[in-house]
Order: sequence, then C-alpha cells, then structure tokens
Amino acid sequence: MGIEVGGLIGLLVLIADVWAVVNVFQSSAGTGAKVAWIVLILLLPVLGLVIWLLAGPRG
Repeated sequence: MGIEVGGLIGLLVLIADVWAVVNVFQSSAGTGAKVAWIVLILLLPVLGLVIWLLAGPRG
C-alpha cells in the first residue's frame, strides 16, 4: 500500500508543479524573474511550489 500512496502523492506534486510553471509563463514578470521561479520550482518541487504560492509573481 505504501507504493500506491507515494505514487499518488508524487503525481499530485508533479501536476501542481506543471500548473505553477504554466502560471509563471503566463505572468507579467520579467524574463529573469520567470527563469528564477521556474528553476526554483524544478529544483525544489515541494518547497519551490510552496514558496511560489506565497511570494510568486501575480498575473
């Protein structure tokens, strides 16, 4: 049962990270800021997503 739960959580994190990256691309932030946010989200999937939710660029 542990593998199924871990796989489901991993899938949810992946979906949330893809959603965050798409939102970063659609934001009006500068190119450097977009690159920095995307790198942060990709290198630290869970922590980067939380930081982006709290302080990321807004539409």
